[in-house]
Amino acid sequence: MKSELTPVRLPMLLLIGLVSLGPLSTDLYLPALPTIGDRFAADPAEVQLTLSVFLVGFAVSMLGYGPLSDRFGRRPVLIGALALYTLASVACMLAPSIEALILARFFQALGGCAGPVLGRAIVRDVYGGEHSAKVLSTLAVAVALAPAIGPILGGFLTEAYGWTANFALLSAFGAVVFLAICFLLPETNRHPDSEALRPLQLLANYRGLLRQRSYIGYCGVVACSYAAIFSFISGSPYTLIGGLGLTPSLFGFCFSAVVLGFMTGSFLASRLHGRLGTDRQIRLGTQVMLLGGLLAAALAWTGVHTIASVIAPMAVVLIGCGLTLPNSMARGIGPFPRMAGAASALMGFLQMGAAALVGLAVGAFQDGSPHAMATTVALCGLGAVLFYGLLISTTPEAATAAE
Repeated sequence: MKSELTPVRLPMLLLIGLVSLGPLSTDLYLPALPTIGDRFAADPAEVQLTLSVFLVGFAVSMLGYGPLSDRFGRRPVLIGALALYTLASVACMLAPSIEALILARFFQALGGCAGPVLGRAIVRDVYGGEHSAKVLSTLAVAVALAPAIGPILGGFLTEAYGWTANFALLSAFGAVVFLAICFLLPETNRHPDSEALRPLQLLANYRGLLRQRSYIGYCGVVACSYAAIFSFISGSPYTLIGGLGLTPSLFGFCFSAVVLGFMTGSFLASRLHGRLGTDRQIRLGTQVMLLGGLLAAALAWTGVHTIASVIAPMAVVLIGCGLTLPNSMARGIGPFPRMAGAASALMGFLQMGAAALVGLAVGAFQDGSPHAMATTVALCGLGAVLFYGLLISTTPEAATAAE
């Protein structure tokens, strides 16, 4: 059944802003990580916590935002969340210590995670399960501009005004999105669930989702894909700036070159929709991820440590991620119209939880070389291939979709 809303009435730019909150909040200040470490006399593992704790906050709050929006609607939940995000961004800018910055980042995540979670649920509300994959692929191309432009802008801001300028910009961005939600976003949840917040109902919903073999498979592919991306996000500043001596602004350009791989994969996913089949795109994406990850690990462990040996394999990995992420999200959430928020939230929890663990691992073994980053990327690619092969390709509905 189609929603009463039409795609024309849906503010697409606002959707892009919502789902951009996550990548912009992690990628904008990446060039400033070494500077933040110097400012607070913190080691790389401590600075890394500003990324990993952000993802932990994202993961935990996702489990609440989905059911909240299923009960009360997408719009009021987003209004409260974006107010929290904006205030926490100001707290990040004013943080007097690395511990205060880590804490403020946690609250920033609590507010910001509502954007991606409910943005995907809104797409499901408006476009239905059948057309969500194409819309999410189109959104992914646009959203990829955030991590493409963010590190470049963040590098220049860091060099010109210091690391706090990055959080000043995030504060302004949060305020603009908050106002846009208040005045431009209509309510899209046409099936509010009065039972969605009851503990037993919550457990029943999540238990029901986890009993679906294909849903677990799609969640696994999403988690491994994003964990591979986050391996690069968390390890690249220390590899490229600390190990290879790039300036923050040059780092931004190199980071954006890798993000072009994700944009390419997302563009291909949008163009191939209806030709190749959603599950075939996912299978191809996992294989491309593994190929790029194995190449990155081989170059790293054979002592080839250059800018090209880091950037080129990671661009290949992100092409695969561009194919897997939007398609897996749409296929995972699509069969659950009455609990799209819960399905999106659980998927996001697993996605961010996996990325946080990977970030901690990269930080713990960080030595300025690409070893830790490349190894985790290769393992993530292997995990995505296994999730597809063991849980998705063997289900009858996946075989039907592939055909």
